Amino acid sequence: MDSSMQQVVEQGMFVKHCKVEVYLTELKLCEDGNMDNMVTRRFSKADTIDTIEREMRKLFSIPDEKETRLWNKYMSNTFEPLNKPDSTIQDAGLYQGQVLVIEQKNEDGSWPRGSSALKSSGASSLSALPKICPSSLTNNHNSSFSGRNLKNSSYGLPSYPPYSSSYEYSDQGRRSEKAGLCGLSNLGNTCFMNSATQCLSNVPPLTEFFLKDKYQEELNEDNPLGMKGEIAKAYAELIKQLWSGKYSYVTPRPFKTQVGRFAPQFSGYQQQDSHELLAFLLDGLHEDLNRIRKKPYIQLKDADGRPDKVVAEEAWENHIKRNDSIIVDIFHGLFKSTLVCPVCAKISVTFDPFCYLTLPLPMKKERTLEVYLVWRDPLAKPTQYKLTVPKVGCISDLCASLAALSGVSAQKMIVTDIYNHRFHRIFAANENLSSIMERDDIYVFELAVGRQEDTDHVVIPVHLREKYKQSGFNHTSTPLFGQPFLLSVPRTISEDKLYNLLLLRLCRFVRPAAEDEESDESPKHHSINGSATNGIMEEGSPSEMETDEPDDESSQDQELPSENDNSQSEDSVGGGDNELENGVLPENCSKGPTLNGQKKRLFTFQFNNMGKTDANFIKGEARQIRFDEDHTRLSDRCYLSLDWEPEMKRKYFNESAAEDFEKHESMEYKPQKKSFYKLKDCIELFTTKEKLGADDPWYCPNCKQHQQATKKLDLWCLPPVLVVHLKRFSYSRYMRDKLDSLVDFPLRDLDMSEFLINPNAGPCRYDLIAVSNHYGGMGGGHYTAYAQNKEDHKWYNFDDSSVSPTGEEQIVSKAAYVLFYQRQDTVKGTGYFALDREAPDETDAPRDDGAAAQSEEEEDLNDNEQEEELGPHRDVSMNTN
Repeated sequence: MDSSMQQVVEQGMFVKHCKVEVYLTELKLCEDGNMDNMVTRRFSKADTIDTIEREMRKLFSIPDEKETRLWNKYMSNTFEPLNKPDSTIQDAGLYQGQVLVIEQKNEDGSWPRGSSALKSSGASSLSALPKICPSSLTNNHNSSFSGRNLKNSSYGLPSYPPYSSSYEYSDQGRRSEKAGLCGLSNLGNTCFMNSATQCLSNVPPLTEFFLKDKYQEELNEDNPLGMKGEIAKAYAELIKQLWSGKYSYVTPRPFKTQVGRFAPQFSGYQQQDSHELLAFLLDGLHEDLNRIRKKPYIQLKDADGRPDKVVAEEAWENHIKRNDSIIVDIFHGLFKSTLVCPVCAKISVTFDPFCYLTLPLPMKKERTLEVYLVWRDPLAKPTQYKLTVPKVGCISDLCASLAALSGVSAQKMIVTDIYNHRFHRIFAANENLSSIMERDDIYVFELAVGRQEDTDHVVIPVHLREKYKQSGFNHTSTPLFGQPFLLSVPRTISEDKLYNLLLLRLCRFVRPAAEDEESDESPKHHSINGSATNGIMEEGSPSEMETDEPDDESSQDQELPSENDNSQSEDSVGGGDNELENGVLPENCSKGPTLNGQKKRLFTFQFNNMGKTDANFIKGEARQIRFDEDHTRLSDRCYLSLDWEPEMKRKYFNESAAEDFEKHESMEYKPQKKSFYKLKDCIELFTTKEKLGADDPWYCPNCKQHQQATKKLDLWCLPPVLVVHLKRFSYSRYMRDKLDSLVDFPLRDLDMSEFLINPNAGPCRYDLIAVSNHYGGMGGGHYTAYAQNKEDHKWYNFDDSSVSPTGEEQIVSKAAYVLFYQRQDTVKGTGYFALDREAPDETDAPRDDGAAAQSEEEEDLNDNEQEEELGPHRDVSMNTN
């Protein structure tokens, strides 16, 4: 394919996603007899297997009359036939760097790889089918395919089934010791799928349903909400392989391909969420196996004060009229939702079905932050505080917490993030605290007057730079050093006054010099737009210094002043002191190097990215600087830089003193961490009354408007298999996080009766049967599964292709993510499910071909027996006999 062409590729079966294919898929092609000689070619995801094979025949000079087969090569001895020529690369699940092998038929009619190479699970019709070039079909009438039906096949082959069950399995030299102890190969970031599938595989009633081929009787291929039965078929085939006892692991590529067809989010090879895959799979299996062929329209009724039992029964009956499948039988329960309007006290009660419970984890509503307070007094050292702030609070909450400890008004604080000697960010009061990371260095500056109280001054960020010439180059470098600070100055100020204000701010760590110190350099005075070495240089002037630090384009400007902003700007240091207003420094800060009776300045300064600074002579006085309205915006991208000569910095700048700070007693505070939570704590939190958020209001039918109602969830009835999703992942505007808290959950006898409000709920004790684990954080990680084998009742660790025994003491961990519990009165031997009541025979074990034949007894089940299969579950009590 021409790599310069870009195609629009359609993804998804029902929800279509069209994407421009920027990068083609690179495949490695080789011949069966010479696999070391690989040739790389690029194809579009829309290209078919037919297109690839034609390219390979041309590439390896294979005659038209030669029959060929195409193979997918995964590992050194793992091959899968590609027997659907009309399938696209996307549908076939081919990925970047995939190795494809073309095989030519021998002269004697045999194949080099032989029929034994196909370890497919089903009938021979699903084996890799030979292919010959279409031109040879018209010329060679003696071909072995000449007597076959050539209809619907461009290759002259029989039409292919809608789903190919041709897996290729590698047992790595050994067979599985027991049915069900079979791993799943990682196809590339597919551990999430492997984990969820292994958990579902170890749900006994569901697995028995597929192993005994009961699913074939209930396939609903016409359901517009289903997957035309394809998901159910793919899952059934995979389950049969896992429980055949023939393999130590299998490669679930056909299953993943089918999942990706109907859910494009799973079609690639990015890491996904095991619970999201599980939710899709349960919903897909339900619709593919829905016994309701035509769903009736049902008018929902309000509870309108009727008894809970009546409303619950009505809700469950309505649910069953539209949704009736093995998934509903096993996984669906019912909970009660109560909404109360805060205005008119309207109570709305609904009963809704659920397939799994998503439980919030008890989490701290507060966090601790370490910050440095830079006092208004220039002689005071910064003080480090440890603050307790709301997790979902704002910067104003941080200021309030600091004000309580320091005595400084929160209205007179500006919060900043300093990184690498510069302001990385200057925060607004209404910004979320979640934008502050634990590793950030947060400095809070005390101001003399609040922003809204003072409109005669502007706040300027100030950076310190060291100016030196690079040896051998006509270039001056100005790297940053020390800590930046904020300075408040009048809108109109003379150059001398600005210098004095800067020197005052630095007086704690700038050493005063003797008055008789002299310098070889003489002071120079030029116009403000010239190259003054001891005055102001505007950005863009010929002598402007170049900094090694790039501007942070991601920083945000903050308006100053702002009516809606509680952060405050700093007044002139000294708070309007008459001496400072007149440009007079305190005695300990007024000394500096002199030459011929004139003081030489310790540093020069220039504005960077400050826009249009109007600095000129006013009424014959010393040079003046005006700050117009553009400078009312406090920004980390607009700053004043103080440039120090290396010698002046060495003599007068005390870097050690500049880094000194004091610790407040709050730094000794160590928050108590709860070692673990119990699963029941999560359930209690799930059933706790809460107020809806402002962005998620409820429409009150009485008030005829949206209200922030109170909401409470209660459990009414529970299913035979209870799936519990621990909500470990949290998302916000600025960050994503994973909660690694240990949740202690019981392996046996989980009693849910205390959480059920249905007085006729019946038995509700559960035993754990499987756990999906996630190790790592939000950016990545690894999924595994623990599951109890239904045959020997021992626990095993499923880690992709590896399966190993594990002890019960390993099951409860911080990695537990999705829990699977089975109710004790529904386990095998209790007769709860109809399959359990059938007489055991040889069909209980899967045949070699992966299919379990039906017995005559099964075929003769009368209508009453079929009705009893789900009888207990159809009752909204779900347990009442």
